Amino acid sequence: MSRPADPVDSYLLRVLVTLVTERNVSRTAIRLNQSQPTISIALKRLREIFGDPLLVREKGGMAPTDRALVLREHARRALGEIDAMRVDAEQFDPASSTQTFRIGSPDFMAASFLAGAVERFRREAPRARLMVQPLGADYDYERALAQGELDVVIGNWPQPPPQLHLSVLLEDDVVCLMSSHDRRAARGLTREQYLAARHVVPLPYSQSQRGVVETHFSSLRVTRDACVVVPFFELAPYLLVNTDLVFTTARHFAAHFARTLPLSMSAPPFDFPRMRFYQLWHERSHHSPPHRWFRTLLSDAARRVAQALPPSAADTTGAAGTP
Repeated sequence: MSRPADPVDSYLLRVLVTLVTERNVSRTAIRLNQSQPTISIALKRLREIFGDPLLVREKGGMAPTDRALVLREHARRALGEIDAMRVDAEQFDPASSTQTFRIGSPDFMAASFLAGAVERFRREAPRARLMVQPLGADYDYERALAQGELDVVIGNWPQPPPQLHLSVLLEDDVVCLMSSHDRRAARGLTREQYLAARHVVPLPYSQSQRGVVETHFSSLRVTRDACVVVPFFELAPYLLVNTDLVFTTARHFAAHFARTLPLSMSAPPFDFPRMRFYQLWHERSHHSPPHRWFRTLLSDAARRVAQALPPSAADTTGAAGTP
């Protein structure tokens, strides 16, 4: 008795998910480490199997059809089940894994955190892949975790979603970062000076959550002058160098830039609660050996960042970078 051929295999499912997400054949080829002609052939085969164009041309690029969006969610679930079947319930060998791990995070943690994580990731899992998805106010990270689009989200909201699993990565003080040429830097700002100052503030990265600083100011019913608003946290320190702007941020983040730029950090004139950075994940990956390994890797990278912190938030770091 002959076995009927299955028209769709896991490779085609991965191509489908990546194509609909990237909406671009070239970027899909890069992500899957394939040639562009190979991905084009796979797209043609998928169109034949499902009787749908899947991607159609629009102004400025390609857009998925309604059918493609539905198929992507089915394919994600199927791939999750296939990956679970391949993983031994008791063992996971990162050295031989070809799995892709996906983090969602703003850039509010110093680059040394991700650098440490990537260093160990490459050493222990040289065949695996790591993708970092930036979070924005219009990105539904809870849905992404639930549907397998992300494996871990790094956040620091005062009230994280209770339905997600949580592990604290780092607890940190809030500090003020200013140009080392600013006369106020050595003395530290008074409340009156802080509220009269001009501030650089990053765009919110969640529609439903406020950050620690804004939440605290809301409770005090005070506001600051957000003179300059930037899309990325890592852009803010560079705007301080020759200006009178003030940036209120986590101590480890400020210390990282105070070592490389002529900046000083000092304790703020408000009693901010400590910033708590944590990783969030969905129940679907809670017991997965690969994801347990990955979450431990992130925890260890954060622990090394914490160990390198200056001894006190009140210490001032000048251009020489000595806390």
